[in-house]
Amino acid sequence: SYIRCYYWAVKTLITIGGLPDPKTLFEIVFQLLNYFTGVFAFSVMIGQMRDVVGAATAGQTYYRSCMDSTIKYMNFYKIPKTVQNRVKTWYEYTWHSQGMLDESELLVQLPDKMRLDIAIDVNYNIVSKVALFQGCDRQMIFDMLKRLRSVVYLPNDYVCKKGEIGREMYIIQAGQVQVLGGPDGKSVLVTLKAGSVFGEISLLAAGGGNRRTANVVAHGFANLFILEKKDLNEILVHYPESQKLLRKKAKKMLKSNNKPKEEKGGPGDPLIIPPKADTPKLFRAALAATGRMGGKGPLGRLRWRLKELKAMQE
Repeated sequence: SYIRCYYWAVKTLITIGGLPDPKTLFEIVFQLLNYFTGVFAFSVMIGQMRDVVGAATAGQTYYRSCMDSTIKYMNFYKIPKTVQNRVKTWYEYTWHSQGMLDESELLVQLPDKMRLDIAIDVNYNIVSKVALFQGCDRQMIFDMLKRLRSVVYLPNDYVCKKGEIGREMYIIQAGQVQVLGGPDGKSVLVTLKAGSVFGEISLLAAGGGNRRTANVVAHGFANLFILEKKDLNEILVHYPESQKLLRKKAKKMLKSNNKPKEEKGGPGDPLIIPPKADTPKLFRAALAATGRMGGKGPLGRLRWRLKELKAMQE
């Protein structure tokens, strides 16, 4: 009997089933109240289900909205398909690896103390090993950790190019990057792995010393932390002793990097005219005999030509 009553109540509540047609005025009003009550309860239930599903997929919805807007923008300006595919790959990899498109959007909501605690746990061990920052004020390093920005690079993306002005320092969080050089600029000089740091001298160098000296390319997907020069300058205003120490270290590191080029006769100085190999003794004797005989014939012309080359080399 309880099951039958519950079944009738539910059926009446959601106005499903063959309800008897009302005959009197009271039955009509009663049936209308049943309808309104059922519609109200049903809408509340559907609304709650929608809120639950929407909250569970809010991040995915935001990700899809950003990607759709970007694709629409690229299609409007007729961006090449190769560039569009790289942009899509960046969106997909960043979302699946981090669960978000920008970590700063999440951390900015936290109190300053909590952001510092997270930054210390994630990045302090890496930054404290950078030779440029060893000996600096510990609190200065803490302030610097909060300014780091996470960026994802796709395979074969240029992190920095030779000759451009350096305004950032890079810390490899995950992945690898390759430093390219050589005559063609494509030979791999060294491969830097997670935990490595590069570009730190450009933060403090001045007078043209902040130009990049090599091309750096992402080898596979690479997640890097970036510290910008303007952020470091804002921090150093409050730490004058650390500022003096950093500038002194930067000058010393620049001097050591440029030393082979400044030394005269060093390995980095190519000769305009390479030294001539010694002439064999027997051949010199033949040339001398030709000179005593008047210097005519093929050997005489050769002897005269060698004298010209010797004078040019001197």
